[in-house]
Amino acid sequence: MHIVRSGIRGLAGASLIALALAAGVAQAEGADSAPAGVPASGPILSGRIYDATGVALPGARVVVEGTGAQATTNLQGEFSVITPEEAGDVTLLIDYLGRPPVTRVVPAAERGRPLSLTLPAASGEPGDIVVTGASLLDNTARALNQQRTADNTVTIISSDAIGRFPDPNIAEALQRAPGVGIERDQGEGRYINVRGAPSEWSAVSVDGIQIPSVDPTTRAVDLDTLPSDIVANLEVTKSLLPYQDADSIAGAVNITTRSPFDRKGFALTGMAGASYNQFGKGSDYRGSAAVSDTFGPDRQFGLLFSGSYSRTHRRPDNVENTWTQTADGPRVTETLFKDYDTKRQRIAGTGAFEWRPSDATHAWVRGTYARFEDDEFRDRIGILWSDGTLQAGSTDRTATYRNTRIEKQVRHRKQMNEIWSATAGIEQRLGDGTIRADVAYSESSQTYPRRDELLFRSTLRPTLSYDFSDADLPGYSLFQSKEHLQLGTFAFQENAYRSNTTKNDELTVAVRSDLPIGDFVTFSTGGKYRERHINADEERLRDRRATAAPTQNLAGLLSDEESRNFDYALGQRFNTGLADAYFDATKAAAQRRLPQSLTADYIAEEKIFGLFGMAKYVKDGTTLVVGLRVETTDFDAQAPSVSRTGAVTTARGRNGYADFFPNLTLRQAFTPNLILRAALSRAINRPNFPQIAPRVLETSEGNTVRVESGNPDLKPTLSNNVDAGLEYYIRPLGVISVNGFYKDLSDYRYTLTSTGVYNGVGGAILSRPMNARRGELYGVELNWQQHLNFLPGVLGGLGVFANYTYTQGHATFDAAYGGRSRFALPGQSTHMWNASVFYERGPVNVRVAYTKRSDYLDEINATNPALDLYWEGRGQLDVTGSVQLAKGINLFAEGKNLTNTPGVRYFGQRFRTYEYEKFGYTLFGGVRVKL
Repeated sequence: MHIVRSGIRGLAGASLIALALAAGVAQAEGADSAPAGVPASGPILSGRIYDATGVALPGARVVVEGTGAQATTNLQGEFSVITPEEAGDVTLLIDYLGRPPVTRVVPAAERGRPLSLTLPAASGEPGDIVVTGASLLDNTARALNQQRTADNTVTIISSDAIGRFPDPNIAEALQRAPGVGIERDQGEGRYINVRGAPSEWSAVSVDGIQIPSVDPTTRAVDLDTLPSDIVANLEVTKSLLPYQDADSIAGAVNITTRSPFDRKGFALTGMAGASYNQFGKGSDYRGSAAVSDTFGPDRQFGLLFSGSYSRTHRRPDNVENTWTQTADGPRVTETLFKDYDTKRQRIAGTGAFEWRPSDATHAWVRGTYARFEDDEFRDRIGILWSDGTLQAGSTDRTATYRNTRIEKQVRHRKQMNEIWSATAGIEQRLGDGTIRADVAYSESSQTYPRRDELLFRSTLRPTLSYDFSDADLPGYSLFQSKEHLQLGTFAFQENAYRSNTTKNDELTVAVRSDLPIGDFVTFSTGGKYRERHINADEERLRDRRATAAPTQNLAGLLSDEESRNFDYALGQRFNTGLADAYFDATKAAAQRRLPQSLTADYIAEEKIFGLFGMAKYVKDGTTLVVGLRVETTDFDAQAPSVSRTGAVTTARGRNGYADFFPNLTLRQAFTPNLILRAALSRAINRPNFPQIAPRVLETSEGNTVRVESGNPDLKPTLSNNVDAGLEYYIRPLGVISVNGFYKDLSDYRYTLTSTGVYNGVGGAILSRPMNARRGELYGVELNWQQHLNFLPGVLGGLGVFANYTYTQGHATFDAAYGGRSRFALPGQSTHMWNASVFYERGPVNVRVAYTKRSDYLDEINATNPALDLYWEGRGQLDVTGSVQLAKGINLFAEGKNLTNTPGVRYFGQRFRTYEYEKFGYTLFGGVRVKL
């Protein structure tokens, strides 16, 4: 790998030299005469391409016959292409996967005004059923045509294709793309891992403008906040171009919202349905709608509004076991049985006003808003093994403790995430060139209106045992001796209250110009300024005084409803109304916890200024991009610091640096459907704000104390990247592709975990980020999508979507931790794959899909490899089906997680289960309307 790494760095440097020579190359090309028939300049012919239902067709190749000049349609189906100077008719060849190539003659009299072209249905046969807004084939075609014509390696998921899967949020929609895995919370996707990289290595943008994370602990965006039914396109860029922000080592995700020009004239779409969850209460709903229209004398104005609402009520089962190193080896020191009652709501909307007075001018104002609310009650039974004494004869899987403690707790936690953004911009064609300017503001926040806990502890000190012969559902002697059901032995222990507020905003100003130089070269340059502020504040209260105890005893606070996790009978649930009444009555009198209410807070500011220059050479199927991006970063953070004597001071952390990001990207189209792509690029991942802020975050769960410390000396991670792939697009509709990648990492950032003492408490789990000297991440993606229309008869409606990704990676430290200096990369699964079979015939379509990723590392224990924390690989089976009842009306049904696959985390080896959780399957049905 050393040779490969040296070669990467040499080629990256060569791209800098190539950029310096780009102007000379452009001048040389301009001095040469163009090949016969190719116009050096001429009148620009503009137009839009639609299907028979008035939906714009993006990614279509538009070729001027006789000259070879060509262009590609954008998301609104628009194109502009150079035509010969000579007067006369012009013949256009329109090449769009999923439909036969067609030609259109543009009469000489129409060359000076915008065209509106409509492509026929795929077969073009009379009597064909037009499946409005429900065709898997049309939606696949939209994505593949955009991928085929892109300069770099991208994966596209179109909005209607998202609707063919039971994916309620953006994270779950992205898991269908090659090389993308997801991290879940209570069964729902939250973060993504692109190509086995950590989630914060993938920046997320809405309409090209980055949105800040709502979570104060990471740069990764909570994608469960964003519903999937408000978007037009999801684009995952695997290899960056110079005009893109450099902070996406793994891949940049751009969420494109709908435009009023996506369809001709008035458009109305909607969806509504209800669902049943195996572990829920049957009150799940989801609905969305979008309405748009174009108006004005020439329909040059467009207006669009969309909205989405969903509600779920789930009761996942969860058991957690904390393992700690003892003299006898790793043993369970705490077990928590968590019985959840969770209500989640998502509300989102978009708006857009656009002005297109001519094919040369486009101006817009857009806005998005999303809110995610998680309202959760949790009943908990806890066994504190560590408060007792481990008895002789314990093994890796079985142990007995004397004098254990038993606790019963209720928690009411309400979390609210909000993300909103507003952007305005203009794009103007000036002669042969184009200039574009954008200004945007985005803001995110995470608040906890409630984070209230009430804890009771039993006076009994029983002898209890556990048996992990069944690692998923171990045996616990408590459920035979049933001390936890002796309610009279429980006494008030404490109440605890926490409130967290995090606000994160970002201002972006960007400008870009594109100017043709000669016949084959376009030079682009631009700049972007981003200024981000984040403010994280946390308050903690607690009261252990006898005067804080409820007026009722434990039995008086319980309901008649049984509390059960799997086959573990936990007793009765708390009465939620009585619990809230207690919280509301006692919160004001609770005592503020210090220094914890100060040390978790921080304020940070980050300013990033980027400039880029890029030359793009296009000739005879060859596209070569050479460019350089430069970004400067100025970071400032401060946090309260509390000494052992209680004195409060302000700790500050500052950092500033400039980085260069050379880029060399090749797209070679041997034929319109056989394409080679290769790229050399460089990218960065800046530290998460709390990792570099000089602050400390302490959290506790039962007797387990976790402490996360910042490291102001932390460096950003840089990556030199090599990407190469070959794609063959199958007629009438499909693709077979292979893409390989290698990432040479420097200053890879890790969070190392160890066990130590914090504020006099032993056994605390201490985490601190640090840099590894170097690392690498490499792998290969295989992708096959095809409509099997060559099969006879009704089998011609079958099709296949399948992809597989293999990744490997590690980082190397200068020092050894727990006897190791080389570690695997957190978030990196060796194997990820998706497989689905679909059937579409007339008004009926059905899809069966299975997605799977292998185990991956979650946390590293610096002192003991046996306590490294892993997520077990998880597979999920989903089924969707629909039938078109009438034009624009579609009935659908979905089944999600039909295998009821659990979420599992474990320490070191699979039998040391840390967390075992099940979420149940979900059945969802409803109606879609598209007019």
